[in-house]
Amino acid sequence: MPQTLFIDSTPDIDSVWRRVHGAADPPIAVNMGPVDAAAIPQLLEGFDTVINDATYFTDETLQRCRGLKHIVFLGTGAASFVDLAAAARLGIKVSTISGYGDTTVAEHAMGLVFAAARHIATMHEMVRKGGWRPMQGMELRGKTLGVVGLGGIGREMARIAAGIGLEVVAYNRSARSGATVPLVAIEELLRRSDIISLHLGLNDETRGFLDRRKIGIAKPGVIIVNTARAGVVDEPALIEALRTGQIGHYATDVFAQEPVQPAEPLLALDNVTLTAHAGYNTPEAAMTMYRRAIDLAAAG
Repeated sequence: MPQTLFIDSTPDIDSVWRRVHGAADPPIAVNMGPVDAAAIPQLLEGFDTVINDATYFTDETLQRCRGLKHIVFLGTGAASFVDLAAAARLGIKVSTISGYGDTTVAEHAMGLVFAAARHIATMHEMVRKGGWRPMQGMELRGKTLGVVGLGGIGREMARIAAGIGLEVVAYNRSARSGATVPLVAIEELLRRSDIISLHLGLNDETRGFLDRRKIGIAKPGVIIVNTARAGVVDEPALIEALRTGQIGHYATDVFAQEPVQPAEPLLALDNVTLTAHAGYNTPEAAMTMYRRAIDLAAAG
């Protein structure tokens, strides 16, 4: 039976984890994170399987974890935290979990749309500091939302958006049968959309997908929402476009380095709304994800 360590739980995770991991399940040791990279190999001594929420497994770290055979990543974006090529080379299996929180993540993305369109975070911070500026926002009804990536989350985003009166178009990298919204080329989506919501998985083909050229095609002042992965956006091009106003507002739940470092350029900008990679984080979605993680770890 695999010997499993959940390497980086948190108090919030643990409160739900204890409701899911039952007496009939294989034992899983739990370590409270975050975890320093240098400490990972020692923590994993005696374990061949690790459940990973947000710990970075670089090539160097993986080479030092000599008994590690299986990483179960809590979510779909393992490439942001695990060097997948190194894992494959070393014979370490990496499992991901999809479909556990399509509605939850889409609801968070829509919350970011509202926050960006009406400058909610900006005014919140201003009022807390004693200021007062009623900022003019965007009425959403009749505007166009471009959904980039029409998987489970993207489809939920399209459903919610249509319900509040947004016109929805979508782009998907591969053919998608049964789509309930018009599928268009990425260039057409960029030109038409007042708001763009990113729902791409991160891999070698999608890294930097929203690059300088594509940003230049988009409507001036466009709102971009990212609940996918930071790596699907070319960050230097993004920062420049936010400064010039080509992108009017960027609302993101994901960052290149998590937790966010003080040098993160987005922190210095006013036309952003930032959340702490919490789009997936509701008890309903978390319980489904942890159940699947336990089963994947047990299966080896």
